[in-house]
Amino acid sequence: MGAIDFAKLPHIGEPLRRKEDYRFLTGAGQYTDDIQLAGMKYAVFVRSPHPHANIRSVNKTAALAAPGVVGIFDGQDVAADKVAGLPCGWLITSTDGQPMKEPPHPFLAQGKVRYVGDHVAIVVADTLENAKNAAELVEVDYEPLPAVVDVRDAPKGTALHDIAPDNHCYKWAIGDKAAVDATFAGAAHVTKIDLVNNRLAPNPIEPRAAIGAYNRANDEYTLYVANQNPHVERLLMTAFVLGLPEHKVRVIAPDVGGGFGAKIFLYAEDVAVTWAAKKLNTAIKWTCERSEAFLCDAHGRDHVTHAELAMDKDGKFLGFRVHTDANLGAYLSTFSTAVPTILYATLLAGQYTTPQIYVEVDAWFTNTSPVDAYRGAGRPEATYLLERIVSRAAWDMKLSQDEIRRRNFITQFPYQTPVALQYDTGDFHACMDKANELADVAGFAKRREASKAKGLLRGIGYSSYIEACGLAPSNIAGALGARAGLFECGEVRVHPTGSVTVFTGSHSHGQGHETTFAQVVASRLGIDPAQVDIVHGDTGRVPFGMGTYGSRSISVGGAAIMRALDKIEAKAKKIAAHLLEASDADIDFANGEFTVKGTDKKIAFGQVALTAYVPHNYPLDKLEPGLNETAFYDPTNFTFPGGTYIAEVEVNPETGETRVDRFTAVDDFGTIINPMIVEGQVHGGLVQGIGQALLEHCVYDRETGQLVTGSFMDYAMPRADDVPSFTLGHVCTPCTTNPLGTKGCGEAGAIGSPPAVINAVLDALAPLGVKDIDMPASPSRVWQAIQSAKQ
Repeated sequence: MGAIDFAKLPHIGEPLRRKEDYRFLTGAGQYTDDIQLAGMKYAVFVRSPHPHANIRSVNKTAALAAPGVVGIFDGQDVAADKVAGLPCGWLITSTDGQPMKEPPHPFLAQGKVRYVGDHVAIVVADTLENAKNAAELVEVDYEPLPAVVDVRDAPKGTALHDIAPDNHCYKWAIGDKAAVDATFAGAAHVTKIDLVNNRLAPNPIEPRAAIGAYNRANDEYTLYVANQNPHVERLLMTAFVLGLPEHKVRVIAPDVGGGFGAKIFLYAEDVAVTWAAKKLNTAIKWTCERSEAFLCDAHGRDHVTHAELAMDKDGKFLGFRVHTDANLGAYLSTFSTAVPTILYATLLAGQYTTPQIYVEVDAWFTNTSPVDAYRGAGRPEATYLLERIVSRAAWDMKLSQDEIRRRNFITQFPYQTPVALQYDTGDFHACMDKANELADVAGFAKRREASKAKGLLRGIGYSSYIEACGLAPSNIAGALGARAGLFECGEVRVHPTGSVTVFTGSHSHGQGHETTFAQVVASRLGIDPAQVDIVHGDTGRVPFGMGTYGSRSISVGGAAIMRALDKIEAKAKKIAAHLLEASDADIDFANGEFTVKGTDKKIAFGQVALTAYVPHNYPLDKLEPGLNETAFYDPTNFTFPGGTYIAEVEVNPETGETRVDRFTAVDDFGTIINPMIVEGQVHGGLVQGIGQALLEHCVYDRETGQLVTGSFMDYAMPRADDVPSFTLGHVCTPCTTNPLGTKGCGEAGAIGSPPAVINAVLDALAPLGVKDIDMPASPSRVWQAIQSAKQ
């Protein structure tokens, strides 16, 4: 079916309203916390108030006697049951050939706590109030230990784990160090930069929640959970932790109110309520409170980096040299080890023809919440570093930010980067040209003068990003340490009336799969999207799939559905051929009709569907009844969306306040299925990226180890008045490695926007002598930078 011009099919490119929005807007959505099971009890976790401490004892006597309490468990109970800890899903090999340090991660602390919020005990009671009251009565005797929270302090800090006495998890590298060093020795100019990629709290609008249930009659478990990939959750929990047969555990992820990566992982709470459900023979619900989420949801980013860019006299990039210290937190979260390595360093070629790149990453344990994938997962960290140093190099070389990029853009595809990836297609000059046009860069000087007249500083900042989406292929990922495949499944079930139900391993938590996937199916079969239902999020109904993360849904999940549709079409052609008294090789299918080549004979898809289930008209010895097919798709490569973003900011030099006045985003997402949904995804990503650039920052006190930004009183989230009306544009170079021609779009806004904003801030502050600033560029930081420059 590769000959299909997918972009020209009906319903492709139509801004159809999302089918799922009606139930959300009318309050009919069902989230995990909405679910009520018979006799259900409620769980509250006793959490460590210390960043690092030995547990001398846990006294549960008073709590067990409290009203409504049905059970309390701690790490000793888990150890007595010989239950394993949480696994890391990606193994990294150090440069010396040794495996990374993988310390135990018990889901209830055993002997020691390692960050504020660490799980000490689970209290289960008949009401949430009673569970909270009883949790206050659990007496834990702690022996506090010195803590380390900043990655720069980790090498000399007190060891968190016996297996890592220097708190070092691994050293990883990619590239030819000797060749890069030689390149730098002969370079005409070297630009250097030191920067911090600040730690973030994900904060989806729906906090995490989990309900564990156990059925004694059939010895089966059910876990309802706010999660992005229920099959992976089940696999990790059964195979690595509880030691249960997978078919005895059903994981259901109902409506999920945002994830941003924070709901990818297997968490301690999910395992605890499932394990405790059998011990107490009752369903147990836990719903995270926002204050808990700040402490125990996996955080994002937290890199400290030194980088150097070598150029010739004309600003042509010759070599790039990077060293990054990555903070992993107290334990290894599910995909944490892949983020600062495979998903970060391999993107440091960006859109540029830099011939030599060497990247070295040291990963460290600290007494902080585990760090893992957050919207973009490694790609934002890479883009921020690269686009910051490229703009700095432009200023060093007395070139404009767009000119230095143009001189180094890749123009020939496929293009093999020096850091493993091969880009199949792109048009970076077209993205730059369109961005300059839509942003009215030609009028910037006039706007700058207008700002100056008001006593404000105006700056413009560029970011030309590329990202790798789809996480592929499985055999390469496995060779790089992945403990799971990265394929996706799709089952297409055509009903006798011609309507269709699709079962997908991808999971929707805001992406609009129920609409987009329906458009894909409807376009192939020539039916109305309203006739297509999408089912996801239930391991009891959906074939094994890998879930949603890394902007993979349409390119991988959609491609699996397309493969299933190929099988549907092939079988339907045989039925149509029999009905039309022709050879199936002579049957064409388009716009919902089967036709015999060179004739006017035709038959509708609906009639073929009915015939498949009422087989009076074709021989059963040649073709079995039904029209139901399943397919798996394992990508041969990543998809590579890219684009250019241009930000304009105004800075008040008296207060340090920064306002994003204009923002233009031009993206290449390949074939676009639903432009309205894509626009919404970009808008959301831009807001999150601007939030990181100007507002958001998780701060741990370096002396006490306490999370200082543990609520919205101290952690600043972007609001509507913090962002302008965005100007969006698109360039289309279809992906060549999937049948849809699509590339990921869900993370692009968060990847490209932070460096554009910070580059704009630095451009605005340049007349005052400010050379650098780290995110977030809060008013106090900007003001202090201005005062320091004056001195």
